Amino acid sequence: NRLLFILIILFALNTNLYSQKILTLKECYDKAYEVNALSGEIDANDGIWQLKDNNLSKSWLPTIDAGGSFVYNSSVIDIGSSLGELPVPGIADVIKPMPHEQYKITIDINQTIYDGGAVKNARALEKAGLNINNKQTEADIYKLRGQINTYYFNLLLLDRKKELLDIYYDLISKRIMSMESAFRNGVITGSDIDILESERIRITQQLKENQIIKSSLLKILADLTGQVLDDSTILSLPVSDFSLTDELSRPELDLFDLRKEQLEAGIKATESKRMPKAFGFATLGYGNPPGNNFLKDEFASYFIVGAAIKWNILDWNKTRNEKQLISLQQNILENRKTDLTDNLNRLLEAKNAEITNLESMLESDTVLISLRKKITSSAESQYENGIITASELLKEMNSEKEARINYEIHKISLAMARIEYLNISGKEIE
Repeated sequence: NRLLFILIILFALNTNLYSQKILTLKECYDKAYEVNALSGEIDANDGIWQLKDNNLSKSWLPTIDAGGSFVYNSSVIDIGSSLGELPVPGIADVIKPMPHEQYKITIDINQTIYDGGAVKNARALEKAGLNINNKQTEADIYKLRGQINTYYFNLLLLDRKKELLDIYYDLISKRIMSMESAFRNGVITGSDIDILESERIRITQQLKENQIIKSSLLKILADLTGQVLDDSTILSLPVSDFSLTDELSRPELDLFDLRKEQLEAGIKATESKRMPKAFGFATLGYGNPPGNNFLKDEFASYFIVGAAIKWNILDWNKTRNEKQLISLQQNILENRKTDLTDNLNRLLEAKNAEITNLESMLESDTVLISLRKKITSSAESQYENGIITASELLKEMNSEKEARINYEIHKISLAMARIEYLNISGKEIE
């Protein structure tokens, strides 16, 4: 029976743990990225780029245009009248004058033979724009980490504080029970019980406040991550015993590099405007007169084929000015990147100092808790012997409680500071 009872207890504990949801900070990051409205922009950017790139690649395909026209000329060449003055009888009747009306329907075909790299550079420019848009979206989503850290670590702190308050509540309750026995025996007065009872009520209030705040933060974290979170959710304290480096890999810095690449692509696209262009053309038509045969007054089909070259040999320094403009924009980007890098390095220095301070405080907290436990134990003995009052005993118990709470605050704050150090530098957490 005893063995069966132990097995039942273990089974119940395992079932309870299995039903509880264990959530890590990395999972919060990943889930927040998935459900955030901005995450859909990446697919949209890819779709936009594919359409533009597809259109640019078709620039090498021939263009086919249909056209038609009607022209009436008030005055036309009449070769017959001019030849009628010659001493050749009947020649004016053979050569008819050019018709006043001209009709034609055409199909015009143009094919690029050489474009000086214009299409290639335009496609590279669009690709650079895609990379920038996606990196900008990544940088915007990256900011979610700061919000998640705030709610996640505050929830961890609330859980630890609740654990300590529960322990303290039990200690106060046990002390009240022992005081009630002493009161019934006339050893102490009722005011001693009232002092501890008021403290127990205050702890109850703190526990209720803790629960209200926790429910609110859980709801916010659930909205950010798209997860179903409740009081049974267990938040895992991130491992913080990793090495911290000052190497920066923030998406905002990558964004500056991508913008510089876009400007480089813009220079090449500008240079391609000055390159010679070669193309072939053909016209299939039906009209009166057919083509350039103005002496034929009837509808007939005709065609024209040819090739041409075009080269802008003088653009009045427009290309040079555009390249200078791009160079100035590159300098601005470099200066902004340097400014951001300096700011991030300063933040890392400040966060590193905070980490060092918290590590030192944790060491002293450990010593302080040990001393406070001794002081509380001595105060309990003194109270039992009537040396100190209940208020003085409660003061020492509160001091120990505060020391334990401060330890948990510093412990969680240290973990948060180390995670924030990683976020500032742009590193991923495990």
